[in-house]
Amino acid sequence: MYLREEMGLMKKTLIIVGIILAILIIPIVMAVGSYNSLVQLDENVDAQWAQVLNQLKRRTDLIPNLVNTVQGFADQERDVLIGVTEARSRLENSNSPEEAAEANAQLTNALSSLNVVVERYPELKSNENFIRLQDELAGTENRISVARRDYNQSAQDLNSRVRRFPTNIFANIFGFETREYFEVSEEDQEVPEVNF
Repeated sequence: MYLREEMGLMKKTLIIVGIILAILIIPIVMAVGSYNSLVQLDENVDAQWAQVLNQLKRRTDLIPNLVNTVQGFADQERDVLIGVTEARSRLENSNSPEEAAEANAQLTNALSSLNVVVERYPELKSNENFIRLQDELAGTENRISVARRDYNQSAQDLNSRVRRFPTNIFANIFGFETREYFEVSEEDQEVPEVNF
């Protein structure tokens, strides 16, 4: 009988120890899983932002060639060409999605002004270098749009996870924060028409 009581007590002790261990282990497993998930989402946002920057850099790299080609035909249109160059510089020096979106809108406006200048010089439209640059710029605008969409989607995925319970608890503990979206002005929401 004493042995039975001891076995019963031992079973109860094991059950209690098992419950205590489960109570301790479950939050640890949840924390590790949440942390790893947040790291993956955070890295994805960084990677997508790098793609946006790559495409914006590609665009800004094309601008000097475009300006030089147009400048050969339109030396008297310096203000427009300077505006394009300054907008390009602001885009290259942007440090956040908000700054990049604002600089991108300014560059789009400057390129629109450049389109007006080009309309004044019909012989420019047939220039082989200009046609090639026009095609490159149009392709780059599409790439920027895709990169911007992918970045915003990855930021949304991270932001949703950071704000959802119970992951928000671990996000606060580990210092994960929401990311800002790469938003564009209404006029810049459509790919600019490169129509010379």
